[in-house]
Formats: sequence, structure tokens, C-alpha cells
Amino acid sequence: MITTKQRSKLKSLANTLKPAVIIGKGELTEAVLEEIDRALYHNELVKVAALKSCEMSAKSMCSEVCQALDCQPVQVVGNRFVVYKFSDKDGIEHIQLD
Repeated sequence: MITTKQRSKLKSLANTLKPAVIIGKGELTEAVLEEIDRALYHNELVKVAALKSCEMSAKSMCSEVCQALDCQPVQVVGNRFVVYKFSDKDGIEHIQLD
């Protein structure tokens, strides 16, 4: 579980991110979850956008993604949400939450 201070730092880092995954008018599929998981492995912090035609709300998608991928929700704004998961990948610059 991340603290409020850590979440605040992650929010500031997420401001400059472009959405790594865009969800179309369907719901969360296994392929979309795999893509988010792959992006988390490579980047640790991922912004996901849903098109306006998407049937699910960003808040419900965020909770489903966090439950399925064991990641932490950072923020949900409009049709976008940000999730965080520490990656054990070597060779990337890890986000320091301390």
C-alpha cells in the first residue's frame, strides 16, 4: 500500500505522461490487461485513457485493473487513470518513493 505522500509524488510524475494504453469502446479484455501489465513492467507508472465511447467508467476500470494485476491506484481523472507497480526489471530507472 502506498502512502499519501508517495501517491502525491506519483501524481506529479504522472502529469507529464502520455497515455500508454488506450481502451476503446469495449470493456477490459485480457489483451488490454496484458498490455497494461507489460507497460507496468517496463515503466512502473502507467497512464491509461478510455475513449468517450467506452462503456465502463474509468474508476471501475481502475479498480478492476488493480485487482487483476496487483498494482496500486494513483489517481482517476475524467476518462483517464494512473496505476503504479514496482518492477523487478533490471536496467530501468526505478521510481524512488522514499
